[in-house]
Amino acid sequence: MIAMPMPMEYRQASADFDRFIIDARNLAGLQTTNQAYTMVQAVLQTFRRRLELEDAILFADVLPPVLRAIFVAEWDLEEPKSPFSGRVALTREVQALRPDHNVSPDSAIADVAAALRRHIDEAKLDRVLARLPAGAADFWRA
Repeated sequence: MIAMPMPMEYRQASADFDRFIIDARNLAGLQTTNQAYTMVQAVLQTFRRRLELEDAILFADVLPPVLRAIFVAEWDLEEPKSPFSGRVALTREVQALRPDHNVSPDSAIADVAAALRRHIDEAKLDRVLARLPAGAADFWRA
């Protein structure tokens, strides 16, 4: 019996995530990767609140493994869906996650979007975003 090799995306998931989180930190002008983690988690959760489960799975499939795990972690499936609103309102929602420890800048969504686009297949992301509800593609504009 021949064993299937482990996919590289799983083999190097931690190193890939480290590169991503440093990129997100630098783009946002944050001081630590802990601050960047809170920002990234908040951006992913804010986006997730606007998706039906099927759409969220399509989106999660384009994310690298660690970001995929963060995107689905602690998901309250009973939480009502929120509409896509203006960038200011979405940003305030991002900044509301753990507010005593969250220093996400007003550019948080664009900063995370820019970092994400540097670390994934942008064409695949854009194809998925085109299938999602109105507002999804605008959310991930850098």
